[in-house]
Amino acid sequence: MLGLRDIDHVGIPCRDIDETISFYNKLGFETVLRTFNEKAGEKVAFLKLGRLLVETYQTNVSGISGAIDHLAISVREIDECHEKMICNRVGSVSDIEFLPFWEHGVRFFKIKGPNEESIEFIQKL
Repeated sequence: MLGLRDIDHVGIPCRDIDETISFYNKLGFETVLRTFNEKAGEKVAFLKLGRLLVETYQTNVSGISGAIDHLAISVREIDECHEKMICNRVGSVSDIEFLPFWEHGVRFFKIKGPNEESIEFIQKL
């Protein structure tokens, strides 16, 4: 047994740490730590939403679509969330879609972050 318990964080490289922090703060993430990685020469921030922790670090090797596929965030009311994202002008917001996953299916939409990362908002039905 490896002793694994839960996901700790998701790492997202970024071009501009301040732009990235601002974007995630608009989504409701709290900045819990800002630091500097001396060894890598990178600015680093940890952003938290509920139990989800994102580590973002400023590097010139960023903006490559697929660095991560997506972060999935569970929501209670997908239509309300979708409208808020459009009103807050967070960038590209996809249409709400349906997939027959889980017991009754899921409704979801995605937005694009400043580093080409996808953030998925999902409501299990």
